[in-house]
Amino acid sequence: MSRVGKNPVTVPAGVTVQLAGRRLSAKGKLGELHLDVSEQVTVKVEEGKVVFAPVNDSKQARMMWGTARNLTRNMVTGVSQGFRKNLEINGVGYRAAVQGKSLQLQLGYSHDVNFPIPDDVTIKCDKPTSISITGRDKQRVGQIAAEIRSYREPEPYKGKGIKYDNETILRKEGKKK
Repeated sequence: MSRVGKNPVTVPAGVTVQLAGRRLSAKGKLGELHLDVSEQVTVKVEEGKVVFAPVNDSKQARMMWGTARNLTRNMVTGVSQGFRKNLEINGVGYRAAVQGKSLQLQLGYSHDVNFPIPDDVTIKCDKPTSISITGRDKQRVGQIAAEIRSYREPEPYKGKGIKYDNETILRKEGKKK
């Protein structure tokens, strides 16, 4: 039995959740998101809560039960509060700046890396060594943060590169004479 799926998703004030067939949509102050619910799960929207139940007792139905519940919770949280990922840049001469609709990264290459900013995500650089990515879709925010991090992943000897703000880099000792 799913421990996660048993809990209903509470809908905060200012968010409306509607079910049309198998499509669940949430609308809030940050926009609107949609989710196509699996055939293995039944959904009921009632009195400010969204309740999920598996169709039968198969393994696939029980897996999709908890998955559908968490995807809906992320959707409701995204349209009401949004999601944020923070990146830090470490290294001499490494910096980032937002110029128009692109993020310009100077990461020690012979050229600058220009990352086009999508319309559904906001990227800010408060300092030249910090990047803040915000948006309403949790998967999209995480994917963009991972793509930016992949341009120069942190290396274990000096710790240079782009890392998440809560990430710990395991440092290695260099060569000894």
